[in-house]
Amino acid sequence: MASSLARPGRVWQALLMRTKSLSHSVYRHLYHIVWGTKRRKKYLKEYVKQGLIKSFQSTIEKYPTLQIDLVNVNEDHVHIQIEIPPNISVSKAVQALKQHSSFDLKKKYKFIDRMYLENSIWGVGYFSSTVGLNEKQIRKYIEYQEQQEIPKQVDL
Repeated sequence: MASSLARPGRVWQALLMRTKSLSHSVYRHLYHIVWGTKRRKKYLKEYVKQGLIKSFQSTIEKYPTLQIDLVNVNEDHVHIQIEIPPNISVSKAVQALKQHSSFDLKKKYKFIDRMYLENSIWGVGYFSSTVGLNEKQIRKYIEYQEQQEIPKQVDL
């Protein structure tokens, strides 16, 4: 089940203007993050997925510079495409999402709470990959910048 969590009014920004800015930086940091349930138990059924997505939304409200573009939940793992600003590490963003969702799902679904008497419902670790610009485009851009910086001689 894929779901978009772009904030209302910011959908155009997510689709058209991936470049964002903070007070001292301009960035385009889009990540693909994957993590699994502890012991790969298959409990992320349709009704649990809805609770998980709501939990992600509440986490994003607490961290307004994070933006989740897409979520796909399988029975034993989660895929997220997320924009993370340079002042938040990927590990901190993942930690916040996993921590809050673990707490929320254990609170809402008693069978999950009974399954995992220890703290987290998620397995240790995660997969992270950047969803970047085309390498060839970047190479051309950098090469072009070199040409732009060469002073042009004026013929008199």
